[in-house]
Amino acid sequence: MKKLFSSILLSLLIAVHLLRADEGMWIPMLLDQFNIDIMHREGFRLTAEDIYSINKASMKDAVVIFGGGCTAELISPDGLLITNHHCGYRSIQRHSTLEHDYLTHGFWAMSRKEELPNPGLTVTFLKRMEDVTERILTKVNDNMTGEERARAVREESRKIEQETSKRTGLKAVVKPFYMGNQYFLLVQKVYRDVRLVGAPPSAIGKFGGDTDNWMWPRHTGDFSLFRIYAGKENEPAAYAEDNQPYHPDYFFPISLKGVHPGDFTMIIGYPGSTYEYVPSYHLKILMQDIYPKLIDLRTKKLNIINAGMSADPKIRIQYAAKYAGLSNSWKRWKGEIRGLNKLNAIQRKQDYEYRFLQWTHEDPQRKEKYGSLLAEYRKLYPEYSRYLLASDFINEVFFRYGAEAIHLAHYFTSLVEMTEQQADKDKIDKEVEVLKSRCESFFRDYNKPVDEKLFVALVNMYETNMPREFYPLSLLSWQGKTGKYMQRVYGKTMFVDSAKVFGYLDGFTAAAVKKLKKDPAYALAADVQRLYDDKIGPELQRLTAEKNRLDRLYMAAQLEFNKGKHLYPDANFTMRVTYGQVRGYEPRDAVYYRFQTTLNGVIEKDNPAIYDYHVPEKLKTLFREKDFGPYGENDRMPVCFIATNHTTGGNSGSPVIDANGYLVGVNFDRAWEGVMSDLMFNPDQCRNISLDIRYALFLIDKYAGAGYLLKEMKLIR
Repeated sequence: MKKLFSSILLSLLIAVHLLRADEGMWIPMLLDQFNIDIMHREGFRLTAEDIYSINKASMKDAVVIFGGGCTAELISPDGLLITNHHCGYRSIQRHSTLEHDYLTHGFWAMSRKEELPNPGLTVTFLKRMEDVTERILTKVNDNMTGEERARAVREESRKIEQETSKRTGLKAVVKPFYMGNQYFLLVQKVYRDVRLVGAPPSAIGKFGGDTDNWMWPRHTGDFSLFRIYAGKENEPAAYAEDNQPYHPDYFFPISLKGVHPGDFTMIIGYPGSTYEYVPSYHLKILMQDIYPKLIDLRTKKLNIINAGMSADPKIRIQYAAKYAGLSNSWKRWKGEIRGLNKLNAIQRKQDYEYRFLQWTHEDPQRKEKYGSLLAEYRKLYPEYSRYLLASDFINEVFFRYGAEAIHLAHYFTSLVEMTEQQADKDKIDKEVEVLKSRCESFFRDYNKPVDEKLFVALVNMYETNMPREFYPLSLLSWQGKTGKYMQRVYGKTMFVDSAKVFGYLDGFTAAAVKKLKKDPAYALAADVQRLYDDKIGPELQRLTAEKNRLDRLYMAAQLEFNKGKHLYPDANFTMRVTYGQVRGYEPRDAVYYRFQTTLNGVIEKDNPAIYDYHVPEKLKTLFREKDFGPYGENDRMPVCFIATNHTTGGNSGSPVIDANGYLVGVNFDRAWEGVMSDLMFNPDQCRNISLDIRYALFLIDKYAGAGYLLKEMKLIR
């Protein structure tokens, strides 16, 4: 009986382990040290070297940084890659006009000659990682100030990067891990000719819009296709018509078998940033000071932009990407507050800190080294919060899709400085050309009435929330008269008129700087920058350096405190592996969400009166006729699914891989109830949302009629 009980208990423990949500973002080159055994127990059938290897082709060779903030993966031997629609959104938008509205109608190249170039878009491959901790830490000591230490780390990192780039001809980046307690060198290869191949209409690729963003159930066909092109010998090259499709070392086979509850899933991608090991004071300032005010600011911006987009189709195209970018964080901040409150996160952190303090006081050496950390944090955070909020307000009001004319004027700062410092004419001419390019992009997506409304609303909020010591000089005499101030600025500035700006740049001379400095928009931008440089920036930098010092020591202490446990490092936009299982969840009492959505749900949401829910007629016809081809399952067309993988921003577009190493989905979001996973993971609520790869194939083949693309892929039936 005792033996039988032990056997049952062991089985239960294994079952509990296999059913848990798998927290962690793991370094791929270190998987074989701990994770691979767990992954095998959860169903994975391959090896750590199949994921990451420098000796043979592996999965890492098919996963890239897409642009500056997403992930993508190779799905054919001819450089075809898939990422999210929202990752390709800016490129799709830049190709869109009222005559060729690819955002609304989609785009599909029916031959390689029709694929569209995207100047400035890059994809970045990881060639290898190398631990350089020892070399860097020999350059620092405990007697250094925070700024001295940071400078020493930067200098040694730069040396390593330069040496590596010179030796290999590749890009080299040194990144800190565990808050500066470990350092890795990343050797990367960057390709610069990336062409748009296909994208569904926004009614599919962005179905549900910002209303459904971060939400489950989800019915969004969030994907787009691009192709990498290379020069001679398959090497990176600038765009040229005679470049050839890139031939990768590895690309993902695609499974048509779908996913089911309990199935193993793995994600390889580039998560942006997480803050799992911060003290309770950090959560407190975000939840009580920073997020509420930023949410109010973004709400005002979004309401103004949405009104303009609803009134004019041209404004909708111009501001679509801006609106999506603003809404994304706005909704996430709200979800984080909710999720952290539900977890009672501050109290949980405080309980952990109590145990940590007990541990430090058990040993005199630990007490001397770590005993004052939490007290120092408690003293630091109120001032840090004050200056961080001021910095965020400046960015939100004047630069980050705030008062747009002021932001454009700010771009001209470098031209003024170069001219006043009597820089070479060639450098000045080059800066003029850079500004022309920026202005062309700016005015393509600019509407003056929308900007005027933004200026008035946001400057009023600045006055309400910021103390006078943080006022730009230009605002002081106009306090309480924002409407009149806007009329003066926008009535006299050249930065709302493309003809005037390009005329100024075409005829630019050193003498023209005086005229520029008198422009009211430039004067305000200069005042804002001066305020930041003189009062906010230096103090925020000092406080951040002190916080970084405490973070490094606290992380080292936590590694020691949790000795024997395996703590994953916070995300820092380096390649990571996460693993979990397909599973639904209970968002609130008496409600259970299944693991999968289908095209039935898309049709149920159809509403022609709402842009984001207007299902294209062809998709409705395919649904009515059940014309799903080999991609459907049980007379239904799967659309999205959820799993327990730990993801964050940057994981957008990441491949979702099954136990055999086949592509089954494309990650694109998290469920709103679990977005606090950047700060604290909740295994009951945290779910990543992925596009079922079969829905993408169905849309490419049946909806777009671009089935020729599937002939490039390796489909596993």
